[in-house]
Amino acid sequence: MPGYKAPLKDMRFLLYDVFQAVQLLETMDATREVTRDLLDAILDEAAKINEQLLGPLNQSGDQEGCRIDDGKVKTPTGFPEAYQAFSQGGWIGLMGDPAYGGQGMPKMLSVLFEEMLFAANSAFALYPILTSGASLSLFLHGTEELKSAYLPALYSGRWSGTMCLTEPHAGSDLGIIKTRAVPDAAGTYRVTGTKIFITAGDHDLSENIIHFVLAKLPDAPAGSHGISMFLVPKFKHDASGALTGPNGVSCGSIEHKMGIKASATCVMNFDNAEGYLVGEINKGLVCMFTMMNYERLSMGLQGIGLAQSSYATALEYARERVQGRSPVAAATTGGVADPIIVHPDVRRMLLTMRSNILAGRALSIYLAGKLDIARYHDSRDERQRASALVDLLTPVAKAYCTDRGFESCVLGQQILGGHGYVTEWGLEQNVRDARIAQIYEGTNGIQAMDLMGRKTVRCNALLLGILLEDIASFSKAHEQLPALKESLAALSDAARTLEEVTQGILQRAAGDPAEVGSASYAYMELLGLVSYCFMWCRILATVEAQRAAGSTDQDYLAGLAVTGSFFMKRLLPRHRSLAAEIGSGSAVLMAMTAGQF
Repeated sequence: MPGYKAPLKDMRFLLYDVFQAVQLLETMDATREVTRDLLDAILDEAAKINEQLLGPLNQSGDQEGCRIDDGKVKTPTGFPEAYQAFSQGGWIGLMGDPAYGGQGMPKMLSVLFEEMLFAANSAFALYPILTSGASLSLFLHGTEELKSAYLPALYSGRWSGTMCLTEPHAGSDLGIIKTRAVPDAAGTYRVTGTKIFITAGDHDLSENIIHFVLAKLPDAPAGSHGISMFLVPKFKHDASGALTGPNGVSCGSIEHKMGIKASATCVMNFDNAEGYLVGEINKGLVCMFTMMNYERLSMGLQGIGLAQSSYATALEYARERVQGRSPVAAATTGGVADPIIVHPDVRRMLLTMRSNILAGRALSIYLAGKLDIARYHDSRDERQRASALVDLLTPVAKAYCTDRGFESCVLGQQILGGHGYVTEWGLEQNVRDARIAQIYEGTNGIQAMDLMGRKTVRCNALLLGILLEDIASFSKAHEQLPALKESLAALSDAARTLEEVTQGILQRAAGDPAEVGSASYAYMELLGLVSYCFMWCRILATVEAQRAAGSTDQDYLAGLAVTGSFFMKRLLPRHRSLAAEIGSGSAVLMAMTAGQF
């Protein structure tokens, strides 16, 4: 199996040329000192640590998995040492606030780093990424006392973080959780309950694990309005951070899973554990969703990263594996067979993978830029507009990117044929590891419901209107480019379909309570497809500008142009079938009785 190689050329093209990250970061005080030299240096080092340290542990970690040994959770061989090196490099605090020991880097950089992490070793990636998400929630919602006590240790990797939501009887319906938090005389809380499916819930990588736990006070209102969030360390500690003893937190078991086997997925028991309130009482979901939304974008990056890993392996295999003759006589070699990359159907699969990977990566950088604007920009209007686009597109980035990522992993496996099904090439592991990204942090069906219900119908498509304005503004700015005429026309047609479909849903939803749920998944795919088209138009505009300017890398640019053309002609037309699917309404889904299934 080829080792992981970070696609730095594609990443830099998107970051610097398509989205002009340096110019954007220069407009904001908090990011003005983040120069291209600094970004390049971090990208180079990120590639090294993923290629040389984490990638080589991927297959062995999958084969060994996690285990409980003498009552303690153990990660695979090499993971503790890799985690220490990773932590010492400052990677966990990459986006952390410098006031507490973080690096203060922008999200536009961190999305590329996270993609590398997931591509090189998805199971390992989950440990630091959960810590980063927990740190962000604490930074935004915790008291100064809690931030000072915990953020430096979290950023350094000395302590790690988790989020604890799901319970045996309560998955996505958090309003029915049973975990309780009882206030005590010391001003803290005693947390008791059981949580399941807790990623990185227990392990041997850090000296302490800080759990962010959803629980209800004894007098809390019913439902989701009565949920609070608590910081619960595995071990108690003194003011200096020295551990002083256990805190009633234990791992009941670890799950045996389809994939990400080197990630410890735990049943966690809290028995009168001491906890600290984060945020306001009964406002825990607000705090947790800060973390959840961060993780949802990360899950999209897992899909993209594993798709990139699969693409690289499939491409190398297709170039070397000889089988059959090219349908184009001029392309044949002197041997008895040609490399399979000459065959149209192999090219279909490779182009599907590459066009979706590039569009997904572009969408991630686009969204990351909006997150940076929402956090750092001087203009309140710009911050609000950016936040609106993040709200709209986060469920798309999670669901559509992971669906396309899993699809790409399966396509890569298909290109290798029987070799893709056996262990040594790593493609079957990518398929298994990618599958979970469609499930955790809110299943893709729930993401689609969120997009359709809260983000579209409930606000009368206000958020979508902002995206459509962005698309229209971009199209107008580039309408004089002859080489972009066909692509812009395709984008305009797809955006018009999206707008018409949305209006139809709004009208039907007023009289049909099943409309939102019936339309949601296809609508998510439609918005994802249009968003990818928008990203490809941005890529192609940059390609044409650089070609016209006499770039010395014309072959690379020509390859991007052909890939974009493939997307427009072979993948984008599905927007019409999605519109027809949505337009059929809810009747066919709701007509059968439960017993007729």
